[in-house]
Amino acid sequence: MSNRVYLAGPDVFFRDAEAWSEHRKAICAQHGLAAVSPLDPLTEEAAGWSDLPEWQRIAFRNEAHIRGSNAVIANLTPFRGPSADTGTVYEVGFARALGRMVFGYTNCAAPFTQRSLDYARAHGGAIGSPGRIWRDGDGLLIEQFRRFDNLMIEGGLIGSGGTLVLPENEPADRWRDLGTFERCVRLAADALLPHASE
Repeated sequence: MSNRVYLAGPDVFFRDAEAWSEHRKAICAQHGLAAVSPLDPLTEEAAGWSDLPEWQRIAFRNEAHIRGSNAVIANLTPFRGPSADTGTVYEVGFARALGRMVFGYTNCAAPFTQRSLDYARAHGGAIGSPGRIWRDGDGLLIEQFRRFDNLMIEGGLIGSGGTLVLPENEPADRWRDLGTFERCVRLAADALLPHASE
């Protein structure tokens, strides 16, 4: 089985995104995985892409990277709200639909329900009480399945044959600590390269 993995996540928004991407790719290489980043160029772009606006070229390039990979490793740490980065979640679903294995990790230990309640309280309140149904300020149900994020994300990871890695202890710097990422990479390598340790 191929060892090519796509690194999804909001890390592309870091000030040093390219250097950070190379650092994470080096960690993957130590475990026998060839990682590709959303920032990497394609060896060949489809005819006509050069005439497209930049945002569309980025979207098409990232989809092409996922198609060319055997698995995705996704940073699902909450981003600008209680849930994972929406672009990353799209890529998780896209990979799942293609039949790729998807591995996810997060550096946030708080469960999705708690994060959603905290967000709702900060933006118009939350209605409910412990052990009962909670709703946000708009009266919409708050998901309470004790998952790390929306149930469809974790369902997709497990259904793909991948897994979710949670932090053993929430790191002081949720964006720069790579302990959970490295554990996720090891699990991906074990799944993709089952004979590497023999």
